Parts: sequence; C-alpha cells; structure tokens
Amino acid sequence: MSSALDHPEYNYSVVRQFAIMTVVWGIVGMTVGVLIAAQLAWPALNFDLPWLSYGRLRPLHTNAVIFAFGGCALMASAFYVVQRTCRVRLISDGLAAFVFWGWQLVIVLAAVTLPLGITSAKEYAELEWPIDILITVVWVAFAVVFFGTIAKRTINHIYVANWFFGALIIGVAVLHIFNSLALPVSLTKSYSVYAGSMDAMMQWWYGHNAVGFFLTAGFLGIMYYFVPKQADRPVYSYRLSIVHFWALIAIYVWAGPHHLHYSSLPDWAQSLGMVMSLVLLAPSWGGMINGIMTLSGAWDKLRTDPILKFLIVSLSFYGMSTFEGPMMSIKTVNALSHNTDWTVGHVHSGALGWVAMVSIGAMYHLIPLLFGRKQGEMYSVRLINLHFWLATLGTVLYIASMWVNGLMQGLMWRATNADGTLTYSFIESVEASYPGYYIRALGGSIFLAGMLVMAYNVWRTTTGTETRTEPAPATPLAVGRA
Repeated sequence: MSSALDHPEYNYSVVRQFAIMTVVWGIVGMTVGVLIAAQLAWPALNFDLPWLSYGRLRPLHTNAVIFAFGGCALMASAFYVVQRTCRVRLISDGLAAFVFWGWQLVIVLAAVTLPLGITSAKEYAELEWPIDILITVVWVAFAVVFFGTIAKRTINHIYVANWFFGALIIGVAVLHIFNSLALPVSLTKSYSVYAGSMDAMMQWWYGHNAVGFFLTAGFLGIMYYFVPKQADRPVYSYRLSIVHFWALIAIYVWAGPHHLHYSSLPDWAQSLGMVMSLVLLAPSWGGMINGIMTLSGAWDKLRTDPILKFLIVSLSFYGMSTFEGPMMSIKTVNALSHNTDWTVGHVHSGALGWVAMVSIGAMYHLIPLLFGRKQGEMYSVRLINLHFWLATLGTVLYIASMWVNGLMQGLMWRATNADGTLTYSFIESVEASYPGYYIRALGGSIFLAGMLVMAYNVWRTTTGTETRTEPAPATPLAVGRA
C-alpha cells in the first residue's frame, strides 16, 4: 500500500494486514464448515480420504473460524483501537509485524497438521506442543505491544474497550499455558500432564473460558469501540460498562464445569458450574443492553446504515446466546440437550450471530478508513446490505435447524417403552436428523455466500483509485452517560 496512506502518528500497516486476513480466513474457515456440514448430510463427500474425514476437518474448522478469522479480527481491532484511544503509535512496529506473521504461521501449521491427524485431541486446543510454544511466543509479543502502547499513552484515561482487550490477552495467556501443559514423546506427539477427571476439568476450564475471554471479552472490546463510532453516539452508560466488565471476568472463570454434568467430576463442582453460569446472565446482558441502548436517539440510522445493522443484530444474538447458555447449564435441561445438535445450534448462535457479525461490522467500518477511501465508505453500500441479509438468513436457518434436531434427538434418546426398553435406536435418531442437516448445510452455504460478497466488496474498495492521504484523524470517544 502506498506510503501516502501511512498515518504519520499511527501504525496502520499491521491493522490493514490483519483486516484483510480476517476476510481471507473467514472464507477458508467457513468453507471447511460448509463441507463438514455437507458431509453429515451426504457422507460420501469425505471421498474415503483420511485427511478429508469429518474427524480431522472439524477441528480445522473450529481453529480456522475462532483463531484465524476471529483472532485476526481481534488483533486488527486491538491494534487500531489502542492507538486511537491512547493517541500514541504502537510501541514497536517490528514486534507488531512479528505478531502478524507469527499468527499467520500458527494458522498455516494448524491447516497442515490437523488434516494429517496430528492432534492433542483437546477441544479448541488440538495443536501439538511445538505449535503451542509458538502460540505462546506470539501471544507474549502481542501483550508487549498492546500493554506497552497503553503504558506510553498521552492521555490519562484508559477507554473501556482496552480493558476488554487487556482481559482477552491476560486471560487467554493463563488458559493456554496451563491447559496445554504436556509431556512430549516426539515432535508430533505429546500427552497431557493431567489425567482422568482432572484433565477433563482443566480442558473445560480452558474450553469455556476460551469462549469467555477470546469470544466474549475480546469481541465486547470491538463492540465498545465500533458501535459508538458507527452510531456517532456516546456509550449509553460508562459506569455499566465497568461494572459488567469486572462482573464478567470474575464470574466466567467458574462456569466451565457445566460441560461435565453427569460425568465423574464431583457433584459439587458440577453444581458450582451451574450456579455460576446462571449468575453469569446478569453481566452478559449488561453488555448487550449497554451496546443496544447506545443507539438511544439514533434508531433511525438502522434504516440506512447496514454496518450498524451488523453491529446491533450481533448484540441481539449475543443476548440470546448468553441467555440460552445459562439455561442449558441447568442440570435437568442439560440432561436433554447434552450431546445433541441443540448444543451445536447454541454455539453457532454465538459464533455466527455474535462473533462473526460484530467482526464483519467492525471490518466494514475499518477497511475504507485504512485504505483511504475519500468518503470513508466501502465500494458498495448495497453489497453490505446484501451481505447483512445473507448472514442473517444463513444464521437463522442454521441455528433453528439445530434447535429442532437437538430437541428431537434428546427426546428420542430418553423415550422408553412400558417395559423400560428404549423406544428408538440411535440410528433412528440419526435418520430423523437428516432434514435438519440439509437445512444446516443450506444455512451455512448462505452465510458463506455473504462472505464472498464481502470479499468482492473489500477487493473493489482496496483497489479503488479514490483515496485520501490518510485515514480520518483520531478523535476521543465521548465516554457516555454515567
């Protein structure tokens, strides 16, 4: 990119790189997701090739959408927001570049090793020990750049979005290091230092808090910057943002045991996880309400601004999934939902509806600024609107089909005859699930089509001839009402 677009005060080069790779990895990860969804509907699509089997592609899909797509969106946003709100350049351009290229190397190594069956078999932490070490090094560099930039800020106030990004960095570092402790036996194989129920507890302490700190705290940081910016309104309640920040990070770390109901984990730990999950509803909804109410007095903008539609609808899905999660943690509800497609629907109401939509909205806000569009707009607002409706329709079809499937599966598995024998065999529940699998594949394909529309819009935006000399000057965000 031309040096004319390099801001004299801020490092936008690394932000541009992460923003573009957000779109690229989003398409890659979602393409794999559509393929494995189609494999469940049409099993022959694995082509009898081990590296295309569902068991190998599924962790590739989760790593690609969470850590490649989501990670790039988070790092682009964090590096942009911390500079704009602290009014200083990143503390080290070289270290920031290392974070970008190191993270891309992690992603490529995951894309190579997981289809080959090289895995630690830990949910959301499948990568083997050499890659885990690389992740740690890159993450420490990310922390140094982020916190070092905050340390040299020129204004006293630390904007709330940076609190959430900071919690993301510290929380994920602790989670990754302790859950990934392992004894290597070769370059490609290691064994967890934990055993039995302890290993399961550590895994879901990590797994649920990866959702809590990576997929929630980090993306709330995105929300707290880009919703007020796009709406041109102050945050509804700055006091609420701080209260719900501290409540969220204090409670989330205790909720992991609800993944282990009716397991060998001690009953008290299961119950603790359930209770803390229910308490977690309050701070979660505090963030949703704060984001949506930021539009007070500006609701009319939703009629004409599709970027704002992405951001506000993402908050609606966030509120829905953070209500559903605590409800599913209740033991009696979990007895029906666990191991069914209901859980898959719940995960994707958060992943597609919340994480993907808020990321897409943020990228649509960022990219025209980073690439110097004169009006600060994407090549085509109509294409953004088309993408919004494709994303919304795809998400609704996906999660609704999985809700129906999950309830049906749970009820079929527990149905008994008068003599106590099972009414249905497992294979009968699989056969009954096929209509839902067809609809899920359709919903995922529609969502992917929206990402392809976005890629075209981004390509035309970044290669356009209308440019200004630099992105809009930094302005402080109004901190909102108390």
